[in-house]
Amino acid sequence: MSATTVAVPRREPRVRRLDVAALRGVLVREVVNFKSFWRSSTFSSTVEPTIYLLAFGFGFGSLVSTVNGLDYVQYVGTGTVATAVLFSSVFPGMFGTFVKYQFQHTYDAILAAPVDTEELVTGEALWIATRAGVYGTFPLLVAMVFGLDPSWGMLLVPFIAFISGYGWACFGIFIAAVMKSIDNFSYITSTVITPLFLVAGTFFPISGLPEWAQVLANLNPLYHCVQLVRDAVFGLKLVDLWHIAFLLGFGLVVWRVAINRMERKLVS
Repeated sequence: MSATTVAVPRREPRVRRLDVAALRGVLVREVVNFKSFWRSSTFSSTVEPTIYLLAFGFGFGSLVSTVNGLDYVQYVGTGTVATAVLFSSVFPGMFGTFVKYQFQHTYDAILAAPVDTEELVTGEALWIATRAGVYGTFPLLVAMVFGLDPSWGMLLVPFIAFISGYGWACFGIFIAAVMKSIDNFSYITSTVITPLFLVAGTFFPISGLPEWAQVLANLNPLYHCVQLVRDAVFGLKLVDLWHIAFLLGFGLVVWRVAINRMERKLVS
């Protein structure tokens, strides 16, 4: 009896999660696209924090000479790094992501290639965080012009800004996946981003706040970014291990949440 050979169609292997080639493809596309608008992006991401630095540093600085043993310009100069990181990560994550999937349908084209939603979100967040790591150094450069002494610890600031920026980029992507209209972003800006920005220890120490507000401030990722940057510039402490752990945990949680929500939005 002759055996009949049945041809079984070959199944193409699935692209691995977080495949290096797929991540590289997403990043290369972002870099190439960034060349067309880097001037406006750099301007908006660095000028506004610099204005805050100059306004608070010299405005309040004329009334308050020192805070926690630091000249007020130095205090604000190190704290404004978190402002630059926030502006250059959460807003591109929110607005950029929403425009790409809702209006330009860029993500539909990317997902037609061997790229998963996980790789797409990760690549986008890595690119935004890289930009935040660069932009976060600008307030320090301005503060150095006005009296902040250089230190070797400043070399750690781009890495701190990158870690913090990654979490905020993922948060922005998550918001973009949840909101049905770009107009709704104003609710998040007013009720979440602005309060966290103001209660981060950037312009005044949180020790002056009520006890309940201090507890909430310690749950603010921006606060941990501010403390890490200040300690990197003026001297690292053991508590900085807690600050870095918090930022890493924040980034990990919002990364997974952003992937989950974007997958629901794009793969349906």
